[in-house]
Amino acid sequence: MNRSRHVTRGPRSFLSRRGRWRAAALCLAGAVVGALTQAPATGAEGAEPAPVACPSALAEKATCYTGRDTNGAYYAIAIPEDWNTSLVVHAHGGPDLGDGSDPERSIGDLERWQVMVDQGYAWAGSSYRRGGYGTRMAAADTENLRRLFTEEFGRPQRTYVHGQSWGGNVAAKVVETYGGASGPYDGALLTNGVLGGGSRGYDYRVDLRVVYQYYCANLPRPSEPQYPLWQGLRPASTLTTTGMRARLQECTGYASPPEERTALQQRNLDDILAVTRIPERTLESHLRFSVFTFRDIVHKRLGDRNPFTNEGVRYSGSHDDEALNAGVERFTADPTAVRDLSYDSDLTGKVKIPVLTLHAIDDPTAFIEHEAAYRDTLTGAHRDAHLVQTFTHEHEHSALSDSEYANSIASLDRWVRTGDKPTPRSIAASCATFDRTYATGCFYDPAYRPSSYASRVRPRPGGTTWPAMTAAQEKSWSRVEGVGIAP
Repeated sequence: MNRSRHVTRGPRSFLSRRGRWRAAALCLAGAVVGALTQAPATGAEGAEPAPVACPSALAEKATCYTGRDTNGAYYAIAIPEDWNTSLVVHAHGGPDLGDGSDPERSIGDLERWQVMVDQGYAWAGSSYRRGGYGTRMAAADTENLRRLFTEEFGRPQRTYVHGQSWGGNVAAKVVETYGGASGPYDGALLTNGVLGGGSRGYDYRVDLRVVYQYYCANLPRPSEPQYPLWQGLRPASTLTTTGMRARLQECTGYASPPEERTALQQRNLDDILAVTRIPERTLESHLRFSVFTFRDIVHKRLGDRNPFTNEGVRYSGSHDDEALNAGVERFTADPTAVRDLSYDSDLTGKVKIPVLTLHAIDDPTAFIEHEAAYRDTLTGAHRDAHLVQTFTHEHEHSALSDSEYANSIASLDRWVRTGDKPTPRSIAASCATFDRTYATGCFYDPAYRPSSYASRVRPRPGGTTWPAMTAAQEKSWSRVEGVGIAP
């Protein structure tokens, strides 16, 4: 059932019907404990959106819905009372590693990104149809949700795609796959994005995996079944994240104050951090990715083929580089696995709509050099005229200032509406207006420009030119039966 061509300009019959939906949503408050933080009231798979109570901060400002699309992906939608007729479609990060779609994911994302709704935009976020890696799958689920929104609520005047973290890679893939000059998307906002793509964007975690094992020798232990480290973890292993943390603590004492570490633990920690250039505060999360997410990529998505290599890499920064390079495990990638991971997640720079990025300079998870990779990707594709990048003196990956998020979507919207391309300086200057509302700070550095990706992540032979996958390669590979990663 199409609820209206425009939520704010629908006929009287629609408005009264919407009022009944809102009453029904409020009646559901007891079942969801007054907010979307509890399990959503969803219908059968593929059913139309069901009204639910909004997060408390949006309770009097928006009408919220949840549901599950025909591919099995749960989603959440919020439409403000004073809708500006534009839609933000959100692509979440991760990837989460559960087998199925997690209904809690899109609910939590709505609460986290309610600043967009507060600014007058309708918001829609998918949980994706399954957990695990799959950039094109996540992009397709994001586009499917946009279509569902249009069918149920009418075509927005403007539609923007937003992605954070791995969701930045997903949203960038949405831009290239569905965002043609006359397509349904008008612009994209990529925040703290993993924009180097899969075939190169995880090389520093490949390096962490082998360097960690060289010093710690406990993933696996000598007494346990051995496996090549490019697997991340052997498929049948029952190791948990808690168990992994215990092994990391055993080797490095990372969770203990420095004065409580043994001399060997401190030296191991110092060497691992110096060689990999990974911040101490995110060492555990990077190692977790290189263990469990690598297992998902290799075993579940690529049929136990290896997409990673460290051949030709010279490691440095340790107390004994010669011994490290002589003893670290080396491996060479399977070209078909590289092709499939690249096709799934690498970016061609084939951009035809405005793209604005926002990135913390001290992001400890998606290093700022990912922005250099994306800049060089669009430059290599001669599409950098569509890109504006902004950088802030912040230190987190999962969340930036609400003032900056509100400012960013407003700057992108103004660029789309007027055709006047903003500059990092003009965007920084406009943030104060939003900070008067949110008071979370504006930390822009308009003059900042990140160094090349290779300055932070040791390149593999032939891995310094961008894009990592050209449009011609993508077209050629698309003709290969079964190419990429299956949904």
